[in-house]
Amino acid sequence: MYTAKGKIEQNEFITQYLPQVRRQALALQVKLPASIELADLIQAGTLGLLEALGRFDASQGASFATFATQRIRGAMLDELRSRDWLPRSVRRHARAMDEATQRLEQRFGRAPEEHEIAAELDMDLTEYRQLLSDTNNGQFLPFEALIEEGIEPGAANRPANPSLTALVEGEQRGRLVAAIEALPEREKLMMALYYQEELNLKEVGAVLGVSESRVCQLHSQALSRLRAQLLEAPVER
Repeated sequence: MYTAKGKIEQNEFITQYLPQVRRQALALQVKLPASIELADLIQAGTLGLLEALGRFDASQGASFATFATQRIRGAMLDELRSRDWLPRSVRRHARAMDEATQRLEQRFGRAPEEHEIAAELDMDLTEYRQLLSDTNNGQFLPFEALIEEGIEPGAANRPANPSLTALVEGEQRGRLVAAIEALPEREKLMMALYYQEELNLKEVGAVLGVSESRVCQLHSQALSRLRAQLLEAPVER
């Protein structure tokens, strides 16, 4: 139980680190869809700060500032991950899209075009692009967080697949680099602008000369291609 002094010290810590919570929330929000409210990120980050206060162990060697920064960011990412509202039908179609992409890449020896993937799924191009839009919800996490998730939408509800975390370690890192390099030029540029240059969706769209919704579709399609390249899920022929 906290003493009065302990409560005062806790409040001082919270007051001291709240500006950092806000800075991290702002840095994350500019890379997310407009539907993600800054207040929600700040609230999650504040809870992460409180958790850091309760769990910090100075004997582990890390400074409180480092530990708090990690927990604040982690809490915000957990909040974003929790917003996985994709219905089962969309998950099923997303998996079908990944498998179709994988089949076509094996068949053609190259990245398939949109109309080829749509035809493989027995869809017209409008239906396919709507699927891309539908499956993109919840996938605008920072790239390292997508790697941790295995970049699979709704991974907790999907059959187990090798995590991409292993692919960024040691010799396997080359597979991820090669998969990104194999993306069509516009999708590769979109990924670079969004994840490396840290432009927001509107800015990426301005560079590419497309709408924000089209950026979302390209993002979803790029992730599907990466999954097809990197995840060794069995594919029916």
